[in-house]
Amino acid sequence: MRPNYCVAFGLAGLVAMATGATLAAQRGSGEKPTGPPPNPVHTHIGHVMTMWKDTPSTQGFLPVAVADAKVAAIHAGYMQKSPDNLDSIKLHAGHVLNALDPSIEPKGPGSGYGVKRAAAGALQHLQLAAKSEGASKNVLTHAGHVTASLEDVVQWTDAAVATAQKIRAATTATAAAPLVAELIQQIAAINAGMDANKDGKIGWQTGEGGLEQAQMHMGFMMKGEGL
Repeated sequence: MRPNYCVAFGLAGLVAMATGATLAAQRGSGEKPTGPPPNPVHTHIGHVMTMWKDTPSTQGFLPVAVADAKVAAIHAGYMQKSPDNLDSIKLHAGHVLNALDPSIEPKGPGSGYGVKRAAAGALQHLQLAAKSEGASKNVLTHAGHVTASLEDVVQWTDAAVATAQKIRAATTATAAAPLVAELIQQIAAINAGMDANKDGKIGWQTGEGGLEQAQMHMGFMMKGEGL
């Protein structure tokens, strides 16, 4: 079983938050702050993995993307259960859209944040971590790996959104069928990546890595940082 680095970092994040609150109180009271200043690299890693201000339950961006991508996969699968029912297919295409990009379809089973926005937020703060002063070789190395995977996720999410919209515009179940198959493949890639070079394994590289690979290499980064 893969170690739960998110949980481990969450505990460290709580400590960091408590430290920050203490420093803020000290500044407000005129006391001289004590303890080390916040590490900007680790702060941005925390935004990716542990906490951000406007996400559901203030989770990190990447866990939100993972959760919504799983919802999208479930509802894409439902479309195959009633292959002759166009209304059902279109209903679940809307649910997929909601999980991927609720700005297009606000109603549905997703978190209301969406894979597209969450993946973009994770990518932004990952790059901020890598560009922050004091970023270690460990951070820079794995930031490159995670960036490649998240850029794939953003690209595949846009493609899946376009496919889902085509499904909702279909006039027959027969016309929708190949689009449903395409959408399922796209969402599978978003979640688990794809073996683009047919070497029997899925890496983090551009064209292969998905959310699973991004999570894996964020875990490696965090372990290397002692988080």
